[in-house]
Amino acid sequence: MGKYFGTDGFRGEANVKLTVEHAYKVGLYVGWYYGVHAGKKAKVVIGKDTRRSSYMFEYSLVAGLTAAGADAYLLHVTPTPSVSYLVRSDDFDCGIMISASHNPFYDNGIKLISADGNKMDAGVEQLIENYIDGLGPDIPFATGENIGRTVDYASGRNRYIGHLIALATRSFKDMRVGLDLANGSATTVAKGVFDALGAKTYVMSNEPNGTNINTGCGSTHIEGLQKFVVDNNLDVGFAYDGDADRCLAVDEKGTVIDGDQIMYVCASYMKDRGELNGNTVVTTVMSNFGLYKALDKLGVSYEKTKVGDKYVSECMAANDFSIGGENSGHIIFRKHMVTGDGVLTSLKIMEVMLEKKMKLSDLASPMRIYPQVLKNIRVTDKATTLADEDVQKAIAESSVRLGNGGRNLVRESGTEPVIRVMAEAGTLEECEREVDSIINVMKAKGYVTE
Repeated sequence: MGKYFGTDGFRGEANVKLTVEHAYKVGLYVGWYYGVHAGKKAKVVIGKDTRRSSYMFEYSLVAGLTAAGADAYLLHVTPTPSVSYLVRSDDFDCGIMISASHNPFYDNGIKLISADGNKMDAGVEQLIENYIDGLGPDIPFATGENIGRTVDYASGRNRYIGHLIALATRSFKDMRVGLDLANGSATTVAKGVFDALGAKTYVMSNEPNGTNINTGCGSTHIEGLQKFVVDNNLDVGFAYDGDADRCLAVDEKGTVIDGDQIMYVCASYMKDRGELNGNTVVTTVMSNFGLYKALDKLGVSYEKTKVGDKYVSECMAANDFSIGGENSGHIIFRKHMVTGDGVLTSLKIMEVMLEKKMKLSDLASPMRIYPQVLKNIRVTDKATTLADEDVQKAIAESSVRLGNGGRNLVRESGTEPVIRVMAEAGTLEECEREVDSIINVMKAKGYVTE
């Protein structure tokens, strides 16, 4: 990760860590860079979520882009995957999404999307970082007819909506569906899609005011949707995050169906239909042990990547795999989209339910979620702690005790002086015991700071 850009863009508290000056410089560099490399006026498409600061950053980016001579096409409030879709389908040089995803409203972020719809190459992000720090070229302002312009591009978002509707294999008539829109980007898309497909749609968290995005709602606070589904006697519910690239589900009983279970349900269906390329599902190291056990029973292989949908996408692209994702609900269906798409994920779940004529609870029931305990431990030095022989011995001994009935995972945080210690096993008590056995060695060796 770079100084400003992490695995999911340049993110931080608005006008504290991520300022309007940063946004202006990003826009100026991007507009100049793609203009030079394309040999013509660059075209950049921009979307945003509903945070109050998103409008401020949109205007700052546009000022930089147009000052450098690029044309900026404005989608307004829209999901992140719509930007990815339109960059590819409409021949833009790059895309920009203004969002901090599932973070609180006071944070925001700038996600850069390359011409192929994927996250921006780290090399380009490094050039932008250098420019922000005053180490890049002296970028000239465009003048006269070379100054860029802005274009209202709400029609692009409507085409994305049409694309989603066209993917449905059956009518949703008579299906009672609950949608938690997180007061975010999904408010401009999701209900319209489900209504067009004939569902009886019930919505919550559909009144964004700039400060209520993700507040007690959406995929990070799914308890509200659980109650909503049961109280309204719904067939299924879907919860999105702030920029609608994640989706978690709730079955008709009010039980949460997480990203791992969604991958199991969809991969099983795709295997039956001969659509599971390489007979493989791509996961991250944080996927639940129960997913792997269930996939083993199906005879389906799996890959494990580092945490981050960026790494899942890279693995899928390199091997032409069909489905992958994270337990947080970032699910990629590569035939239709190269990035996670919450609304698309909910449509694919509906497809399985309708084609198999089964309730979501029954579709997910073969997969058992193993109890998990995760503790974040602040340490003096991450590398030294993990390299310690006694710590490594404790990890290995825990793995032996867990055997085939569970697993442990010890990894360092990418942004904090923290070691994350996780265990999955048959009971919570066993998980606690194994996690503590590793942490106690770290404490005994003097690595733990609090």
